[in-house]
Amino acid sequence: MSHIRKIGVLTSGGDAPGMNAAIRAVVRTAMSEKLSVVGIGHGYQGLINKEFIPLYGHSVANIIQRGGTFLKTSRCPEFQTKEGLAQAYQNLQDEGVDALVVIGGDGTFRGALSLGSTYHYPIVGLPGTIDNDLFGTDYTIGYDTAINTVVEAVDKLRDTAGSHDNLFFVEVMGRDAGFIALNSGIGVGAEDILIPETVSDLDKLVAKLEYDQRKHKTSGIIIVAEGDELGGAKEVAEMVKERLPNYHMRVTILGHIQRGGSPTCADRVLASRLGYAGVKALLEGRSGVMIGQINNKIKETPFSKATKQHPQIQPEWLEVARVLAL
Repeated sequence: MSHIRKIGVLTSGGDAPGMNAAIRAVVRTAMSEKLSVVGIGHGYQGLINKEFIPLYGHSVANIIQRGGTFLKTSRCPEFQTKEGLAQAYQNLQDEGVDALVVIGGDGTFRGALSLGSTYHYPIVGLPGTIDNDLFGTDYTIGYDTAINTVVEAVDKLRDTAGSHDNLFFVEVMGRDAGFIALNSGIGVGAEDILIPETVSDLDKLVAKLEYDQRKHKTSGIIIVAEGDELGGAKEVAEMVKERLPNYHMRVTILGHIQRGGSPTCADRVLASRLGYAGVKALLEGRSGVMIGQINNKIKETPFSKATKQHPQIQPEWLEVARVLAL
């Protein structure tokens, strides 16, 4: 019989569409098991500041379609200190919170690992980040919405590019991972895609654009992940302009619009399924794990593994992108 009577839930790090759907799933699954639930405002910072919010069925009504996180989120360097961790744990004890569900990315799970291992505290994590860069799940909550946001924006840019014979360099999020750039780039039919995981060759890019010019192709889209080794879209465009001064070039940085917006159905379903599975895992005595989905099956990955390993870009997808851009 589980000793858990009250569960806490928080969102931490960067927001991602679908976080509200995950909170909703945690609350309603817990309620179905006759548990009490508290939300914690502003992530780990709220855990230290005692921002506890009682949650009920009506608290999470009409939020599944909303982007962002109604619990708010932040980054908390204080939680990385011994004193901050101790204060957070004491607050959980004082509030009578027996277990915790955290929703976020790599940094969120490192914090969860510290809290769980230091105090033997039951805690599970749900992968909520648009970057899709967590080991132990095929997709993270928010990723599908983000790439669809990029596709919608770039489709509109291509209309203008074609009308004015412009070459657009479009920067998307992805400081350390190129999943957004690669998949959205394939989805929009980009002329080239630059990502951190590969060696970007300026000579090849210029040669490709010269080839396009000879074919009388006067407009195009280059997708650049913000973490590419050549730099962001602005830097890459400047280097190309020096080599191809006759090209009409424009730079668009999509920025934080990629994080916002109503989550897609795929993100809502994924978040709902993971939230449900997270509560069930805690009640069955499992903790210290990230709840993910691989090949449409729920999988649990220890925080220690999820934070040390990262998913790899498959060479097949790189080849698909290269061939289809010819």
